[in-house]
Formats: sequence, structure tokens, C-alpha cells
Amino acid sequence: MSRTFSGEELVKALRRSGFVVDHQRGSHIFMHNLEKNISVIIPLHKEVKKGTLNNIIKKAGLTLNELQELV
Repeated sequence: MSRTFSGEELVKALRRSGFVVDHQRGSHIFMHNLEKNISVIIPLHKEVKKGTLNNIIKKAGLTLNELQELV
């Protein structure tokens, strides 16, 4: 994994995959997918850390390649 993602890029990609913004608390956006009943928390940072990104991808049910295509 050589590419890094910002929080805004992740929000845009997850919106395209069916997630909606539920609410925001500080610098974190809570997103929810009603069809799959999945909730994901996205930090609005310039660069999301590798471990955090992996957890978001895993929880959202996406692969890294799918995420790159959505961004």
C-alpha cells in the first residue's frame, strides 16, 4: 500500500459505495450503510494512518483496489 488517503477522500469514496453521513463529532464523521447495516467512523485528517485505513476498509467490506477506483 503506497498511496495514502485523506479523510475527505474516504468520505467521498464511501458515499459512492452506498454510505451516508450520519453525523459528525469534532473531526470525525460517522457514516452508515442502511443496506448492509454497517457503521464506519472516518477521521477528517490530511492523511489517515495505515492501520486506521485498513480497519475502515475491512469494516466497509471493500478492498484497497475498490477504494482507489471510488476515489
